Amino acid sequence: MSAVATDGRSARVAGAEIRLAGVAVELGGHRIVSEIDLRIAEGELVCLLGPSGCGKSTLLNVIAGFLPVSAGAVSAGGRPIVGPGLDRGVVFQSAEALFPWLTARQNVEYGPRRRGVPAAERTAAASRYLNMVGLRHVVDRFPDELSGGMRQRVQLARVLVNQPPVVLMDEPFGALDAQTRAVMQTELVRLWQATRSTILFITHDIAEAILLADRIVTMTAGPDARLKTVAPVSLTRPRDLLDPAAVALYRQLRDDIGTEVTKTLQAQGLASAAEMTA
Repeated sequence: MSAVATDGRSARVAGAEIRLAGVAVELGGHRIVSEIDLRIAEGELVCLLGPSGCGKSTLLNVIAGFLPVSAGAVSAGGRPIVGPGLDRGVVFQSAEALFPWLTARQNVEYGPRRRGVPAAERTAAASRYLNMVGLRHVVDRFPDELSGGMRQRVQLARVLVNQPPVVLMDEPFGALDAQTRAVMQTELVRLWQATRSTILFITHDIAEAILLADRIVTMTAGPDARLKTVAPVSLTRPRDLLDPAAVALYRQLRDDIGTEVTKTLQAQGLASAAEMTA
């Protein structure tokens, strides 16, 4: 994977394989997920799709090193994950993850500064990545002076400047309006094609998953959720959701997820769950 080093030289930073083998997670005495076996190849973009409460974010937090497993093993780049690391960057759903007292440039510089990168190099690197996400004109603005889409772009730049082999994204565009979300989806694909990090992207949106993913992994309803299906997406990029193959895949995924959403709603005591997901 071609990338740009903080000193401006060309660097080789390969995306890392992610493996989960027999993974189970318990929180507060409750089994959240069980028997999770998943391999994400180097440089692959995989979307994880499922109903609310099925454990999607739990699995992302396990890979990020924020949560321990109760059973099984998880690794990135062939190394067991025992905690957070610079090899894995996380883009959160909320733009509140940015430091409000730092400018866009200072937010992006934060990781290189913590790693001891000299001031001139980290400033140049921050400017380069902010330019990559189209924000060269707002580098000295604070987060509350930026739109929601701009803040999410700053988050992307803040992760990418560290050149992590693995990028974990937890519904990062969920709070954006439809137009901004479409722009960010296109931007993500462009940046991924430029960097070829391995990306795990969590979403509730079937159309978003079809637009982004190499493969789409669905989960069953929680608690004690499991993986349900794995669907390769062979559509060429840029993708058209009106393409007959995209429509057929959408219907397949809608049926898979609809069944699990119905189970979730029924478990919450909603008698009309079947009608709501029809």
